[in-house]
Amino acid sequence: MGEASYILGIKIYRDRSRRMLGLTQSSYIEKVLKRFRMEHSKTGVLPMRHGIKLSKKQSPKTDEKLKRMSDIPYASAVGSIQYAVQCTRPDVAYALSVTNRYQACAGEAYWSAVKSILKYWRRTKDMFLIYGGW
Repeated sequence: MGEASYILGIKIYRDRSRRMLGLTQSSYIEKVLKRFRMEHSKTGVLPMRHGIKLSKKQSPKTDEKLKRMSDIPYASAVGSIQYAVQCTRPDVAYALSVTNRYQACAGEAYWSAVKSILKYWRRTKDMFLIYGGW
């Protein structure tokens, strides 16, 4: 049977000499980026812009804006990010919590914030969550 190298889509790297275990979801992140058409987007330096303020006041008010937001896979993107946050990417947990506050009535500013997380992921998709080490 041998040593596990993948579990639930998480790649496991082990370095016994340095007593280190690394977990990454780079392939999952690539799939998420492709699913939301962000695989060729610009990369982001941070998961969230400095000073961003999201509130219920930014929810769509007109029928046109409501229709536009209904065509955007906002909840699906948030759920995809949430899975990675729970497994290997706690670095975007705060940014995700900000975008998650008004999920039922999210406006374009919220979608822009979610895309910022995805742009950050594009630059950092190969990051590891490391346990142990010297």
